[in-house]
Amino acid sequence: MMSEPEVCGVLNVHKQGGVTSRDVVNVVQRLVRPAKCGHAGTLDPLASGVLLVCVGAATRLISLLSDADKTYRAEFRLGQSSDTDDSTGRITDHSGNGVPPVTADLQRILAEMQGTVLQRPPDFSAVHVAGRRAYDLARRGETPDLKPREVRIDQIRLLAYDWPRVDLEIDCGSGTYIRSIARDLGVRLGCGGLMSGLIRTRIGRFSLDQAVGSEQLTAETVRLHLQPSNCITAGLPQVLVSRDDRRRLERGQSLPVAAAGLSETGGIGQSGLIQPVTGDAAVARGGSARVALRDEETGALLGLAELSACGRQLLPKVVLIRPSHDP
Repeated sequence: MMSEPEVCGVLNVHKQGGVTSRDVVNVVQRLVRPAKCGHAGTLDPLASGVLLVCVGAATRLISLLSDADKTYRAEFRLGQSSDTDDSTGRITDHSGNGVPPVTADLQRILAEMQGTVLQRPPDFSAVHVAGRRAYDLARRGETPDLKPREVRIDQIRLLAYDWPRVDLEIDCGSGTYIRSIARDLGVRLGCGGLMSGLIRTRIGRFSLDQAVGSEQLTAETVRLHLQPSNCITAGLPQVLVSRDDRRRLERGQSLPVAAAGLSETGGIGQSGLIQPVTGDAAVARGGSARVALRDEETGALLGLAELSACGRQLLPKVVLIRPSHDP
């Protein structure tokens, strides 16, 4: 029976400020050739912190990581604004316009910015506008027609405020721009605002204190810190796949669910049947939730599937294994 490629998994990297996310991926790529790799969730050159790099077949799971919740430590500077909404752009000073806001006003507005909100992306962003990146238009002096998008900001904690500096910790969903929070905060306060520093401390279950520094990347550190693919799917319902059903999965065929359905307790599947070992079975029964498929014998991640509307089949969505030649 074939197993996952030897170089496959996810690397939790602490990206340093001053380098691009692509720079980090290029370093990893040189160290893992011929395996391919890609990152989940771009960090601007100004920012540092958690950058997840998927290697080998795990690159097919990048969307799971990109969609995960994130935590940031951010430094904002009030009394200024810029065309990039951070300190790297063309800065306009507003510090002489009135009295600096008091802490109570800052806390009130931050509270109002939490929840599911509409947020306009920065002009200098990778969002597509009429088939072009917004930053390409902005660099030409044009104002991109960027529509506000719905994002989720779970919590904004005020850590410190000493005019003009504001230190925050922000929990948010995928697609949230921290630069836009700085800009919008400055607009609401009437004094202008931009992002002057950013550290991403968490993506899903991957935290900064477990990351390997981008300046420490070598073939040896990659080998030591590369985590298996099933770490990416740890939050999904887990389903064990028998040897017979693994062959069906290799061909992209649907897999039968045990006649009793997805039980709460789960267990080892009988031949030709599949049962979960962990996870929220009620969610899995919803008909559209993804489940992780793992090898019954080795525990290796084989792919992702969705439960069919009838609840009797698992429909493969991502298959990480190639057909074996076992008799």
